[in-house]
Amino acid sequence: MNNLLKFLLFSLIGIFTFFIPITINGVSSIPLDHIVTYVQTVFSGAVPYYALIMIIFGAIYPFINRTWNKDIVNIVLSVFKIFGAAVTVMLVFQFGPGWLLDPNIGPYLFEKLVIPVGVLVPIGAVFLALLVGYGLLEFFGVLLQSVMRPIWKVPGRSAVDAVASFIGSYSIGLLITNRVFKEGKYTIKEATIIATGFSTVSVTFMIVIANTLDLMGIWNMYFWVTLFVTFLVTAITVRMWPLNKLSEEYYDGQGQPEEIIKKNRIKVAWSQAMEVADHAPAISKNIWMNFKDGLIMTMAILPSIMSIGLLGLILAEYTSVFDILGYIFYPFTWIMQVPEPLLAAKAAATEIAEMFLPALLVTDASLITKFVIATLSVSAILFFSALIPCILSTEIPISVPKLIVIWIERTILTIIIVTPIAYLLL
Repeated sequence: MNNLLKFLLFSLIGIFTFFIPITINGVSSIPLDHIVTYVQTVFSGAVPYYALIMIIFGAIYPFINRTWNKDIVNIVLSVFKIFGAAVTVMLVFQFGPGWLLDPNIGPYLFEKLVIPVGVLVPIGAVFLALLVGYGLLEFFGVLLQSVMRPIWKVPGRSAVDAVASFIGSYSIGLLITNRVFKEGKYTIKEATIIATGFSTVSVTFMIVIANTLDLMGIWNMYFWVTLFVTFLVTAITVRMWPLNKLSEEYYDGQGQPEEIIKKNRIKVAWSQAMEVADHAPAISKNIWMNFKDGLIMTMAILPSIMSIGLLGLILAEYTSVFDILGYIFYPFTWIMQVPEPLLAAKAAATEIAEMFLPALLVTDASLITKFVIATLSVSAILFFSALIPCILSTEIPISVPKLIVIWIERTILTIIIVTPIAYLLL
């Protein structure tokens, strides 16, 4: 009975926190988002200094635990993190070059991405202990094996992870993915598929995009089309290089492959959930372990966002790199008859720097172009201002060149899939 109570009570609190939208002060969002907003509002004066401390500790942490020179990727990331700490000091204390203090560059990155992620990850980690620590992952994992494996080539247990990643936030999704990967429940290939295929921006960010492009009148259509397109694109990319050739090894070579269940699914699902609940640590210990992991991940993520993200925004704002990159996608926007094909192609290219940039470029475009780009901003998934640094901060071994190839594949597939849908529905 104790196991049943733990499973139901803690899992339901986790589900409520991550998945059930509630309206507070006229704003509808998941409870976790409301908690983060409350913390940012109440402690608005202290939050920038908290983010600065996290970034400084994050910059020196690789040198303390001596991982900075483990390989070339760690060396480069460690250098970037030091740079990230330096520019954050300038931003917080308001000094430095004009380009850095430009509201669309440094302050935008710090206020719109660094602070929300810095607050979200540790708080989210606390509730994550309830969502995945007491049998829910295993229960739905068994039930959804027959869906997740054939379509997306990932274990059934990744279903909760995938939904949390899409509905909640890429940072929370990656926190779940990294934890489950380190527990030996995902292979390198499976963890990479989930990280690059489901870890989208939050629903809150989707609302920001919809507001910017005047799509709130068709919000439900936009949300469900984006979810469908994102998951369909992932189903295709898992069958393409590089994802289809990634290693099937487990973290540190120690894996717990998912048992394939073909009979008595509900009975086995319940049995596995109860077993996990029985062996779960005390709630206080579990929350503390997750909170500590959240802080460490925050320290890893924030300096990377502040440095790699800054570089991406500078390239987008002051160079023609993304204009040139846009010609990769121009043949596809032209063939699919997007109303403004060159503008849409250039907007699509800027997504790799920051997912919000494409929306800013097409605010005066036709409804079809707006809808295509709004969907693409989410379904392409990978961008340098936050998500790519987040992935590189996890234990999942995936290189930047491969991430860029996956981004190009996802962008082209999204344009091909969503354009006819837009013409059909609008």
